[in-house]
Amino acid sequence: MPSCPGDPLGSSTRADGCLQFFPEAFRATLRAMTAPDRLVRYVVDGVAHHGLERADHLARLDAPPWQGGRATGARDDPAAARLSPCTPGKIVCIGLNYIEHVKESLTVARTAAGPAPPAEPLFFLKPTSSMLAPGAAIVKPRGLTRLDPEGEMALVIGRRGRHVSESEALAHVAGVTAFNDVSARDWQKSDSQWSRAKGSDTFAPFGPCIALGLDPRDLALELAVNGGVRQRARTSEMHFGPAFLVHYVSRFMTLEPGDVIATGTPAGIAPIEPGDTVTVTVEGVGTLVNPVVAESA
Repeated sequence: MPSCPGDPLGSSTRADGCLQFFPEAFRATLRAMTAPDRLVRYVVDGVAHHGLERADHLARLDAPPWQGGRATGARDDPAAARLSPCTPGKIVCIGLNYIEHVKESLTVARTAAGPAPPAEPLFFLKPTSSMLAPGAAIVKPRGLTRLDPEGEMALVIGRRGRHVSESEALAHVAGVTAFNDVSARDWQKSDSQWSRAKGSDTFAPFGPCIALGLDPRDLALELAVNGGVRQRARTSEMHFGPAFLVHYVSRFMTLEPGDVIATGTPAGIAPIEPGDTVTVTVEGVGTLVNPVVAESA
């Protein structure tokens, strides 16, 4: 399949098994078109809409695809203000899921053989109030010494599931997006829980779209600050793969359509400062861009 618009890392692939929960008519539409799979959310006349990116317009849907959304026939301006591409009930984040990142992490227990990766996935939640739209500003809180971005590939759930088997897990995934797990390191070190360090306002940028049906198992991932690449990996390097993560998380909590699972960050973490611009690029998705500002007095 040709690469999606705005995809500088290479060509994308599709796993139609990820589309099983969509109506057949919608699946047929996706298969028949050359670049149908970029679902976005945007504002027209003060109202939020879902739509599919086309070459010269946004094809408005009456709901997201996992709610049976269909094209309304409205053609919206592609320059419309963008929002986060879905409205999750919860944002699940996976920690320490790339071995090289485990080695650099300050929160990992050391053994005689070196830092030990977790035996089971480590996960935590971000509140939906921490969501940030593409292009909006990450705010560095007053008094904070170190604020880090963490580039990640995130899964968007398309079908409700509890105790999902690993073999069926990707059939519950609507698509893939780019995610930035913004982290306040001062608070991560000082607090016994990570709610403040990981869940403050503006600490969960994701987008710019959801690549519907994109196979998440071997995608290029890259984070850059002011154009300089800091993190680069492939999702095939994850300690726990996408299907296992869906399976594992669903053992403990029901996954609902629109929920987001951020799958962990690779090595290369370093701080950001007001005035910086952070980009997260996922193959087949495109690039999430967010500037950084200081919290106002």
